[in-house]
Amino acid sequence: MLVWPLELIVRLSSPPLVSRARLAAAAAVLAGGVALGQSHARTAASAARLHPAVPGAAALARRAPLAATACPAGMALVTKRSGSFCVDRYEASLLRVGPGGFTQHWPGNLVIDGLEHDMMAVSRLGIKPQGYISGRQASVACDNAGKRLCSLDEWTLACRGPHDTVYPYGNQRRAGACNDRFRGTADHPVPRLFQAQAEPGTDPNRMWLPSWMNDPRLHELPRTVASSGASRDCTNEYGVFDMVGNLHEWVADPHGVFAGGYFMDTLQNGAGCEYRTRAHRFDYHDYSTGFRCCVDAARSDPVR
Repeated sequence: MLVWPLELIVRLSSPPLVSRARLAAAAAVLAGGVALGQSHARTAASAARLHPAVPGAAALARRAPLAATACPAGMALVTKRSGSFCVDRYEASLLRVGPGGFTQHWPGNLVIDGLEHDMMAVSRLGIKPQGYISGRQASVACDNAGKRLCSLDEWTLACRGPHDTVYPYGNQRRAGACNDRFRGTADHPVPRLFQAQAEPGTDPNRMWLPSWMNDPRLHELPRTVASSGASRDCTNEYGVFDMVGNLHEWVADPHGVFAGGYFMDTLQNGAGCEYRTRAHRFDYHDYSTGFRCCVDAARSDPVR
């Protein structure tokens, strides 16, 4: 029989973060995800057809029965010596769980300050992921989904893949494989927006203040954040996407660490999967900060 980690039950039954009605709605979404996970073999095979250029897509489809028994839908199985865990295949987007259990997609370019406990993380293909989120807020969103923010070690293992490479797809960067500019600040969205929208005579240094760095219009500009999974080659044989580039990804470090770089830079603070930003507190957010969640893999016990 399939045995899910205790936190999937505990987090949905007792935390004081959201109302009982909203928890019930979240539980229903998760239950649907688990049911979908049982048909993951079919969805993985479909993914291989949809993304024929993705290295390892066929291998992912072959491994799908194991992943289906170990991970909820939308998550990939990562194995390590001390045990296995599941990681979101895509950078997280958010559902807002409202009164009466009503849920709606939350636009990824809007801050969630003051609404953190209404938000639940989801991993979905083809949606612009949530930016403008702090590590603390990301942790709550994962928790509300019965998951947790990935540790740095987990995040790195998932990014480097089963062959332990610097980039998800290999040891040498391939231009265009991921959504990353790699070098320079040309076409940076903040100066572009500031030059187009600031009042004449405004001090240019103001563009780096939180009001501009959290402006929702930044994600609406071309050549910025892409929809999840759009960079079809930015993956590995685990079947996780966009771990390098697109958005920075918070990890579970209370001192504040995000990894992987974002669409403007995957070099300045380390190459590829070794990119680390440690300059901000855990409660910091701007247009470039995103996340994904992890959870312990279910174990399969003999049926008695």
